Amino acid sequence: MVMNSVYFDNAATTQIRNEVIDRMAEVMKLNYGNPSSTHAYGRQSKSLIEASRKEIASFFNVTSSEIIFTSGGTEADNLVIRSAVKDLKVEEVITSKIEHHAILHLIDELVIEYNVSVKYVNVDHKGDINIAHLEQLLSSNKKQLVSLMHINNEIGNKLDIVKVASLCKTHDALFHSDTVQSVGHYKLDLSAIPIDFIAASAHKFHGPKGVGFAYVRKNSGLRASIFGGEQERGLRAGTEAIHNIVGLNEALRLSYQNLDSERSYIENLKAYFIQQLKTISDEIQFNGQSESIEKSTYTLVNVCLPIAPEKAQMLQFQLDLKGIACSKGSACQSGSSQNSHVLTEILDDEYLQRPSVRFSFSSYNTKEEVDYVIAVLKEFIKA
Repeated sequence: MVMNSVYFDNAATTQIRNEVIDRMAEVMKLNYGNPSSTHAYGRQSKSLIEASRKEIASFFNVTSSEIIFTSGGTEADNLVIRSAVKDLKVEEVITSKIEHHAILHLIDELVIEYNVSVKYVNVDHKGDINIAHLEQLLSSNKKQLVSLMHINNEIGNKLDIVKVASLCKTHDALFHSDTVQSVGHYKLDLSAIPIDFIAASAHKFHGPKGVGFAYVRKNSGLRASIFGGEQERGLRAGTEAIHNIVGLNEALRLSYQNLDSERSYIENLKAYFIQQLKTISDEIQFNGQSESIEKSTYTLVNVCLPIAPEKAQMLQFQLDLKGIACSKGSACQSGSSQNSHVLTEILDDEYLQRPSVRFSFSSYNTKEEVDYVIAVLKEFIKA
């Protein structure tokens, strides 16, 4: 069996749904007025934005004023954490060393700019956050912000976001979570979870690139990081990309509308992929909790393959040659020759010498594609 292409890199970005493309094209053709203009064209554009904001807020059981549109997850993370330090006078940030670089690199910069202190909560060899250690770190007189992602983008581990949020509330600490890998795939009732901020990005759930949102709990005191007009409640200046915002809303609506059926389909695909991987070699190791349907997201598997280091550097090239798209880490660092910072934190040297690959799935994938990828891997490993 030969296939032209297999896209198993959905944690990096997803295919846009046709319905989303059609809706965005319609808006681009008909609704070109500036939303800040007071004439009819502007009012029509503004109403589309506010209708999208209201529907998105309803998915999380929050008010529309708590949804702030951004260019994506990275900007949402920056808006929240930078303002928390600069304007809310957070003195100490608690995070982990396996967060996305949007968090880690930002915090490094804030240490330089504002002399904020940073504490890293321990993670075990499976990549799980040590909750007991987090509780110890929260025993401080300083004003603290905790930033821990809901689902790790490389190994898929799920954080007990309810427990962490409750712990932060008990210790009067602010809680921010990068939920880029979970929004659109899991339901989050933010009125029931005492969380202050989240970040989301449309292109992770079959929406357009270049748009996302931050959830900012009302009366948080956050201030703008981009200055200009009064768009987005004064927190994010600049003329809004109406077609992207409507596309985000459409993609999120369809994701939650089809959540149960698509989740069941993808879970079965992941389980089948894991089962077939195990037939290749007993030496295959699953990184983090990615083998577990319960402890990791249903959308990805991160696997360490029994391939010698001298041969390993050819794996990604060979997979690409065979039309298989996957990733050795997050898409943001896939062009780097360095090891994944996540895997470096949880794997010992022996397994770091072997290639690890992240395969991530969507409802557009098939069992036939799994069979093809398994055949290619088997051929490469056995050669």
